[in-house]
Amino acid sequence: MTRLRTEELVLRYGSGRNAGPDVVRDVSLDVPDGKVTVLIGANGCGKSTLFAGLTRLMTPASGRVLLDDADIASEPTRDVAKKVALLPQNPLAPEGMSVAELVRQGRTPHLGLLGRGGPEDDEVVAEAMRVTGVDDLAERPVDELSGGQRQRVWLALALAQDTDILLLDEPTSFLDIGHAVELLDVVRRRNAERGTTVVMVLHDLFLAARYADHLVAMSDGQIVAQGAAAEVLTAELAKRLYGIECVVLEDPSTGRPVVLPR
Repeated sequence: MTRLRTEELVLRYGSGRNAGPDVVRDVSLDVPDGKVTVLIGANGCGKSTLFAGLTRLMTPASGRVLLDDADIASEPTRDVAKKVALLPQNPLAPEGMSVAELVRQGRTPHLGLLGRGGPEDDEVVAEAMRVTGVDDLAERPVDELSGGQRQRVWLALALAQDTDILLLDEPTSFLDIGHAVELLDVVRRRNAERGTTVVMVLHDLFLAARYADHLVAMSDGQIVAQGAAAEVLTAELAKRLYGIECVVLEDPSTGRPVVLPR
């Protein structure tokens, strides 16, 4: 199982004279193996910046991101892509590319020098499309799909990469609650069936509590609480993170917390 963690990570935008203030400050996070970890917090708290650091989209000002105890910044891109798949915010597909063509791009890190896939790659792509429910869209151009369909296609690409770790940055943005639950159910099944380690950024506390094994709450660039949702997600924490009074109830069917603004 591939391990992902940070050590005293500091992230800021810009460099030198143009460097801004620290957005993530001295964050040490050990991502639980084989679990679903969800990052929560108000806009501007640093969770998306921390996510960018985990995915090498930002270079640390200090500290390290470690993948199997190796500094991820020094690892070859192809080697990282064999271990970590990323679904960023608002990804864009080349104009006119079909669903099947896009999902097949997920196999790129595993292909040889000639870039040719074999039957095993075909099977992985077909399975990724099947579990995300986009197999009937295979020949459709991605840019002609609805927002919910496109998001499932991008998830299929990430699953086709067939990695130990799956990183999802606000995967439910712009989705209605039905499509959001449908997509996150796919992620949860992948975690349950393959033991895939998942890290997600979510704004919706209902969804965060429903799907997180490990909840990480951020405020002012630092982790202020982490652990099981039922233990971490309290009215006091919600007030600290979002500045609003809340009531936290227990979902009788799952035992997980439900946060309701007063």
